[in-house]
Amino acid sequence: MNMTYREAISQALRQAITRDERIFLMGEDIGRYGGSYAVTKGLLADFGEERIMDTPISEAGVVGVAIGAAMGGLRPVVELMTINFALLAMDQIVNHAAKLLCMSGGQITIPLVVRTVGGAGRQLAATHSQSFEGWFAHVPGIKVATPASPYDAKGLLRAALDDPNPVIFIEHSLLYGLAGDVPEEEYSVPLGKADVKRTGTDVTIVAYSRMVQVALEAAALLEKEGVNAEVMDLRSLRPWDKETVLASVKKTTRAVIAEEGWRTGGFGAEVASTIASEGFDYLDAPVQRVAGVEAPMPYNKALEQAAIPKASDIIAAVRAVL
Repeated sequence: MNMTYREAISQALRQAITRDERIFLMGEDIGRYGGSYAVTKGLLADFGEERIMDTPISEAGVVGVAIGAAMGGLRPVVELMTINFALLAMDQIVNHAAKLLCMSGGQITIPLVVRTVGGAGRQLAATHSQSFEGWFAHVPGIKVATPASPYDAKGLLRAALDDPNPVIFIEHSLLYGLAGDVPEEEYSVPLGKADVKRTGTDVTIVAYSRMVQVALEAAALLEKEGVNAEVMDLRSLRPWDKETVLASVKKTTRAVIAEEGWRTGGFGAEVASTIASEGFDYLDAPVQRVAGVEAPMPYNKALEQAAIPKASDIIAAVRAVL
């Protein structure tokens, strides 16, 4: 069935709540308002206030309550309006959700899903347009999912909901309207398994989240120049599938990594380091990285677009490795 990224996530939540009485949703404006991005629209009317909970504006409080609920045997799904607001809950996520399993000697599990929205492109200015997925991927004890398509959004969310560990599920605001073929029935896309979105022989383009769609656009343009690019979607950053990436680089002998966030300390550096250290003998050129401009995101539309990586940036990097 053809549905949008937004609809796929909404359907996954609806099916999960129906299937498992332990699952409930909590967040700011997710009930009566239907969510800032309309993902939870209609769920309150269908499932009631015990399953769809509007909360006060306190990210620290919301995530803290959800951790307690998870410790008590429930499976909470928290919606944080944007990943920028996750900064207000970093202590709960990083120091509690991520560590309680280890610090309790395996006695306490935290089956928590934190849904949040990352990325730029909607003129929301510097404090509401950031990509912090690499921060969370840095932390052991947390899993990080970054779906780039409607099919993966639904399947990865099912995997996150079934996982006994805390999962940060990052949706890109510019992908909500993206449509694709999605099965009506429930299915799971495993966390930690990359997907080859386009096969090729000349260069491997590694990306995640919205940059996968930009990489596919670049690959289509490169094809007109006679360059056959393989596009690899990581789908999740912790765990991430280095084996599939290395197998692709072994075949193409060249690699370009594209991400929307800042280059310094970005997750692309982890991928580049792994390719260089474990796949050095495969490479016929240095690994190239494409990332956002190192500056707070401008509000001005033209400047914002200039700060976000484009297909032309990926094409320039591909030409460099060729």
